[in-house]
Amino acid sequence: MSSNSAHGHGHVDKLSAAGVLITLGIIFGDIGTSPLYVMKSIVGTKVVSDLLILGGISCVLWTLTLQTTLKYVILTLRADNNGEGGIFSLYALIKRYAKWPLGVAMLGGAMLLADGIITPPISVASAVEGLVLIFPKIEKNTIVIITIIIISIIFFFQRFGTAVVGKFFGPVMIIWFSMLGILGVSQIIHYPQVFAALNPVYAYRFLTEIPEGFWLLGAVFLCTTGAEALYSDLGHCGRANIRISWIFVKLCLLLNYFGQGAWLLNNLAGKQLTENPFYGVMPEWFVLTGIIIATLAAIIASQALISGSFTLVSEAIRLNLFPKVEVDYPSNVKGQLYVPMVNTSLWIGCIGIVLYFRESSAMEAAYGLAITTTMLMTTLLLAMYLKVKRFNTLFIGLFLVVYLIIEGAFLIANMEKFKHGGYVTLIIASVVLFVMYVRHRATNIKRRLTDFVKISDYLPQLIPLSNDMTLPKYATNLVFLSSAQSDDEIEQKIMYSVLQKLPKRADIYWFIHIDTTDEPYTMEYKTTIFAKNDVVKVRFRLGFRVEQKISMFLRLVIEEMVKNKEIDVESRYHSLKEQNIVGDFRFVILEEVLSSDNELPFSEQFIMNADINIKAFTASPAKWFGLDTSLVKIEKVPLIIRTAKDIKLQRIM
Repeated sequence: MSSNSAHGHGHVDKLSAAGVLITLGIIFGDIGTSPLYVMKSIVGTKVVSDLLILGGISCVLWTLTLQTTLKYVILTLRADNNGEGGIFSLYALIKRYAKWPLGVAMLGGAMLLADGIITPPISVASAVEGLVLIFPKIEKNTIVIITIIIISIIFFFQRFGTAVVGKFFGPVMIIWFSMLGILGVSQIIHYPQVFAALNPVYAYRFLTEIPEGFWLLGAVFLCTTGAEALYSDLGHCGRANIRISWIFVKLCLLLNYFGQGAWLLNNLAGKQLTENPFYGVMPEWFVLTGIIIATLAAIIASQALISGSFTLVSEAIRLNLFPKVEVDYPSNVKGQLYVPMVNTSLWIGCIGIVLYFRESSAMEAAYGLAITTTMLMTTLLLAMYLKVKRFNTLFIGLFLVVYLIIEGAFLIANMEKFKHGGYVTLIIASVVLFVMYVRHRATNIKRRLTDFVKISDYLPQLIPLSNDMTLPKYATNLVFLSSAQSDDEIEQKIMYSVLQKLPKRADIYWFIHIDTTDEPYTMEYKTTIFAKNDVVKVRFRLGFRVEQKISMFLRLVIEEMVKNKEIDVESRYHSLKEQNIVGDFRFVILEEVLSSDNELPFSEQFIMNADINIKAFTASPAKWFGLDTSLVKIEKVPLIIRTAKDIKLQRIM
């Protein structure tokens, strides 16, 4: 076996000034833009009072401490899969120990993708709505149009990658967080009594004494919505850089929340809120600059969620939890990928959200519900991970109880928003979850019912066929992709294609199998030679984040085999062999169609038909496996899983 482990794929894992700068630009966009709407959402139409403001800020403080700092920054970041994070990386670490994590990971992943449709609209709309302060007569339709234009530009530039603009993300976010902190301090000095909110008693009183106080947890939760994205981007920045930069980020966020609270109590005590307190803390001369910086921060937050969605779908594909859609790599930067179908779907979804809700305050109803569910799923998976790592049982139990109570309370509070727009999130997540379920079930059905045969049993037929000069040569090197796990097995349908459907004479028959490993960047292979210069099986072990460039990988394998004198791939034609010309390669991909003469149960037949219909919108197998389409033959074969039995035909004269 030859291997090329890719653990060093450019992780910014060591603590450095550059690493911290990159982290600020990539990781904290979502959670960093929450001051745009959190306090506005908590206050709503209620009269400003000491308990409302101090209690709300206290809830925000302790949510950021318990949820973001303790659960994610300290605990969850420990669960890295060779440097990679995210709910599917966490699932990959524990999937071998139990079956139930699969459903949990699928639900969490679907909800996280739904969150990717809500975040860009609410972030950008919240920033753009600040224009009302400068242009009081600006129409709502104008704000909607500006929001749609900005969102469309963000999605348009995804195809080019973010390697260039990404360099500016860090400095912009430093300006953003510094602005948050400075604006907060500028208000706190006028009303330092706001620091009373450090006392958790105010959070308790907020929940128990204010009418509908518990339900306001849905608004409070908005302060920590980016915590899941923080874990998902672990592989881009490394644990040390995230933890150190979080100290600065959290300080600036809290200063701004306390500053907004000070401004509210100093200027609007006993009154109703008429403007966004985020812009209220700004001097009048700074508002336009603040709107521009806020819009840039919202764009970065949106970019982070979109990139995270691409990574999430890519991981789901490798784990057989999502159809094989086209995945492009616009640059050589690690983690940079572009999924056209996901990009288009997210763009349509975001535009739909903007047009449906029309303002950020209405979008808050749909926001939070999805990410709360994802966080609950992460809690369950993390508890399983802690168990696998043999953490103290009492500690695991305490962790589960505390966070199931906290996140359960947030979920219940967010469910109150269901009728006001939360149902939109669930509809989106349900569609994604259905697609994941179909892909997983269809894969298992085919795996369970596919017939496999031993390659060694067919050597007496393959070798004579290879030397049968009465047949025209189909290819010098004929390559089939196989799902058979055993080194000595392939699908029966492959032998049917070679020997029966159209006998295919080739000098060398190659059978390729691809294992997707739980580690993200494994690159290994193993070869089994059944008949020298006639039949070879190659088994690749590729990490779930490795682009499957099978044509390139096979070429590298053959080069090494030729170097070791294990095989001769020169053309067998005498006129070409003398010039050391390598023989041609042809890939045959067998595409299954559901046959009409099967006796599948209705539920399984529905799943198989749904999977085949979904495939119509996905990448071609040739493109997915990185094959030159001019060398690929797509051959349809019937998926005769269970042939109808007990059919008796009566012959008549």
